[in-house]
Amino acid sequence: MPKAILLVIPVFFMSFFAVENVAYAMHITEGILPPTWVFIWFAVSLPFVGIGTYHVKQKKRKIPGYLPLVGMLGAAVFVFSCFPIPVIALNGMATSHPCGTGMSAVLLGPFVSVLVAAIALLIQALFLAHGGLTTLGGNIFSMGILGSFSGYFAFKVAQRCRLPLFWSGFLAGMVSDLFTYLGTSIELGLLVIEKGGSFFKATAEIFGVFMMTSQGILCVVEGIVVGFVLVFVYKRRPNILLNLGIIKNDTKPLQQ
Repeated sequence: MPKAILLVIPVFFMSFFAVENVAYAMHITEGILPPTWVFIWFAVSLPFVGIGTYHVKQKKRKIPGYLPLVGMLGAAVFVFSCFPIPVIALNGMATSHPCGTGMSAVLLGPFVSVLVAAIALLIQALFLAHGGLTTLGGNIFSMGILGSFSGYFAFKVAQRCRLPLFWSGFLAGMVSDLFTYLGTSIELGLLVIEKGGSFFKATAEIFGVFMMTSQGILCVVEGIVVGFVLVFVYKRRPNILLNLGIIKNDTKPLQQ
């Protein structure tokens, strides 16, 4: 994984400075963010990616089969976030889609989940024209950082409340989606300040559009998927969840 990242970084920087065309696709699209916000979101996101890389190096030595699990969940996040649903009311600025970071955060930890999301977003920007290179930092912040940490903490709170494994996973997936699109709404809402608009009003309107069009349903669907995935793994390979420290022997995944 670290070697692959080192190979991707030069390609990213060459492409970043060479890009000229505007691509309109999913996530926050190319050309939407002004230069100031481009660098701010990169500055916020890159430390999390670096910490995630460090965590991968540490965990692969301690947990058997950790790297294959990272690769599998990275592929899942990539596929999940490749299903764009146009949000017509946003005039091409962004689209709605599942994320998968709630599931990766629960299984891999939030920092590694940020790294996984960053790689998925980079590949989509380079080869699928989804999102963009100038908006990569912003998309990592919303989908990677906010999505991963909110889903992870939602799962931990649910466990503290002694909820069954399914409902803990459900909350992780749903909350992760909600915070991802709240983050996107905040990033787009900040853009109106320079034009004299109301940040809070713009953010609330954008978030409301997401929730009322497609993301409200997707939050619930993704929560169900994460819950079922965790229960499925528990039934077939409980040692995976035990080795990752996600569950204890007394966890009751099927409790109603």
